[in-house]
Amino acid sequence: MLKRLLPILMLLLTLSIKGQDPITSRLYETYEKYKEPSLGERRIKHHEIQPLIQQFKANPKFEVQKVGESIEGRDLSLISIGNGDINVFLWSQMHGNEPTATQAIFDILHFLDAPDFEEEKQEILSKLKLHFLPMVNPDGAEVFQRRNALGIDINRDALRLQSPEGRALKRIRDSLDADFGFNLHDQSTYYNAELTDKPATISYLATAFNYEKDINEVRANAMKVIVYMNKIIQNYAPGQVGRYSDDFEPRAFGDNIAKWGTSLILIESGGYTNDPEKQEIRKLNYVSILSALYTIANGSYKNIPVEDYEKIPHNDRKLFDLKIKNVTYELLGKDYILDLGIFRNEIDLKGHNDFYYKSVVDDQGDLSTFYGYETFDASGYTIVPPKVANLGNNQNPKDLLQQGVAYVKTMLPDNGFSVNQPVHKTSLTFKLNTFNLQPGVNPTFFLEKEGKITHAVINGFLLDLSKPLDEQKFGNALIYR
Repeated sequence: MLKRLLPILMLLLTLSIKGQDPITSRLYETYEKYKEPSLGERRIKHHEIQPLIQQFKANPKFEVQKVGESIEGRDLSLISIGNGDINVFLWSQMHGNEPTATQAIFDILHFLDAPDFEEEKQEILSKLKLHFLPMVNPDGAEVFQRRNALGIDINRDALRLQSPEGRALKRIRDSLDADFGFNLHDQSTYYNAELTDKPATISYLATAFNYEKDINEVRANAMKVIVYMNKIIQNYAPGQVGRYSDDFEPRAFGDNIAKWGTSLILIESGGYTNDPEKQEIRKLNYVSILSALYTIANGSYKNIPVEDYEKIPHNDRKLFDLKIKNVTYELLGKDYILDLGIFRNEIDLKGHNDFYYKSVVDDQGDLSTFYGYETFDASGYTIVPPKVANLGNNQNPKDLLQQGVAYVKTMLPDNGFSVNQPVHKTSLTFKLNTFNLQPGVNPTFFLEKEGKITHAVINGFLLDLSKPLDEQKFGNALIYR
């Protein structure tokens, strides 16, 4: 008997040392089975989640009730499951352009409905009653903006309660007197874990309930659960967890919900390399939230030292999409060595279903304390200003780029702001201003080494001209009218 149990005990010991338990690894490995396929991009709308909500409403395992309306009349629905004595309230997309956890909620609901993981789900649903409020701000989601139709930040309306969305959120919290609350957000992709070049892919916070940032039992319980989730995430995004600022904000819902007696856990979804639609981060939300529910249900979090919370590094904001360091820039006959920090800003298209990139140089100079998702050491390279040319019949983009041409004059379409090819298109009357590299300008130029153009930077995307263009990451060039 002992011989049969020994491999299992060794596996449990190994997972424990790594900060991982058997349910966590299985959750990660089987995720695709439960992922909601209709929600694959960030710009999801209220009408897209209604069929999903109706599916759960027709399922006897779930309770679904309308709990309010947005300013523009879109329903707010609360989805509940479980019969335990511990109430856990989870809400997402209080900010309309922060949808990662909304997608993860529907993945979690599918998991709770599936026949797998029977023992673990029995543990969760017999001890807890879970209440999900997805998409608190559907009017903001419709136009992919932070604020609601009134133009206010719902997360700063916990005291005045002017928004119907905020009133619904408060009413639910009070009616449940929730033991735990999960406040689910997205943060800027430019946050990094302090003193590292790693993005803060997930950031946590046990919200303060006063200016003194005191720690009572309610807040300590949130801290312990966060320590547990952090150990889980370290297995899949090592070093990519941050701790959000705990400065007390008296108007904020998270701070007040903690003040009202709920152990409040803030989860912020940040950035992850080559994951613009945040689908890997969505998966990490799914794994960490379900793992948190499991430790709350079985009570194992209670034995975690609260001091371990302070070991999670703070959030910092020192990431660029592209950092070019040590590049030579000639100005008025003299050479200077610069670092460049480039942001690839997203500009929404009409309808708010898609976007294009319009990049800027955010900063330049000594950026040695900053990092990039992509970093290029341009020591020995010189910046070469771009040229404008007429589009010839047999010229392909790579030929143009190797000649230092980044702008081509051509007949432009009636509408549109971007092109997929890595050269900017311009009107026939377009004139390029004198090249002057400054913060705020669009980063379009070339890099030369030993008299040869080797790289192009087009709209903030770095292209190695020695390699096929179609094998490199590129967003879009721009149309100049």
